[in-house]
Amino acid sequence: MPIQLGELAVRLGVRLHGDPQAVVSHIAQLDQAGPESLSFLGDPSYRVHLAKTGATAVILRETDAADAPVSVLISDNPYLAFARAAQLLHPDPEVTGGIHPSAVIDPSARIDPSAWIGPLTVIEAGVLIGPRVFVGPACILGEGVSVGADSRLVARVTLCARTQVGQRALIHPGAVIGRAGFGFAKDGERWVRIPQIGRAVLGDDVEIGANTTVDRGTIGDTVIGNGVKLDNHIQIGHNVVIGDHTAMAANTGISGSTHIGRNCTLAGAVGMAGHLEIGDNVHFTGMAMVTRSFKEAGVYSSGIPAMPNRDWRRTVARIKQLDELARRIKQLELSLAAMNATHTQRGS
Repeated sequence: MPIQLGELAVRLGVRLHGDPQAVVSHIAQLDQAGPESLSFLGDPSYRVHLAKTGATAVILRETDAADAPVSVLISDNPYLAFARAAQLLHPDPEVTGGIHPSAVIDPSARIDPSAWIGPLTVIEAGVLIGPRVFVGPACILGEGVSVGADSRLVARVTLCARTQVGQRALIHPGAVIGRAGFGFAKDGERWVRIPQIGRAVLGDDVEIGANTTVDRGTIGDTVIGNGVKLDNHIQIGHNVVIGDHTAMAANTGISGSTHIGRNCTLAGAVGMAGHLEIGDNVHFTGMAMVTRSFKEAGVYSSGIPAMPNRDWRRTVARIKQLDELARRIKQLELSLAAMNATHTQRGS
């Protein structure tokens, strides 16, 4: 959507240095930008591309403005300003109400006339779909599901029975919300399934990535708070509670009944055991293995970063020697203690 820089600056709440009547119509990278492109500089490592950019305008910090050969939009947080500009220039298409002829709709479902139901979608009994909801192709909405206003199910999304989705949610292809959790009791050598009778409840402004799964609760509910962002290929176990505005990167797994606070971040491939308590503003770096509760705000890590294979093999060899080293140190400590005791006795 084309917009003049003067208007864009006002809508973003940033300062403009340049021609207010110049027009931008799309987002582009610094080194690939051309006429009517808007780009941004947030990472100093991309500064090398700034002087040669072909963009019409660049969003950046004031300290970088002198190096720009084009109009600039000055922001203390260029990445955030870029995100909001991208929403303005590349808005989601408006939802046109209607139901595709191939969709299968139970007569008891209540669908707002402004919502769109895509081809090959199945809507079961008692489903409630709010205004301007987009349900893409091949979605399945089980019995008693509700979807709030302005939410978007891109394609092949499965909402199992009684799942609740708030307003303005965005759920990407292949996501499964509200499946039966992984709950079994042992009977000798056999496993007996525990019925999972709770729900999965998503708040407002939640985003669920492709092929991510959120299990419903065993008895109570699995709760995803307002503004939570989940990347692709994430597993959320039964009865997990995630606080508002927490974000998780891909391949993270959260075991059942763990409670995670507000404004937390989990980087890629974090693994979290069950029945833990994670406080507000707790941040785990990539591949952290979380086996105990962390209630204090802060940044936590675990794991060993990649290294040359020869160094890694040497490290593993030393790890295998730790028990023997610990035994030898203990013997040395005992010997030293005995020597000190003998010396003390002789001195007295």
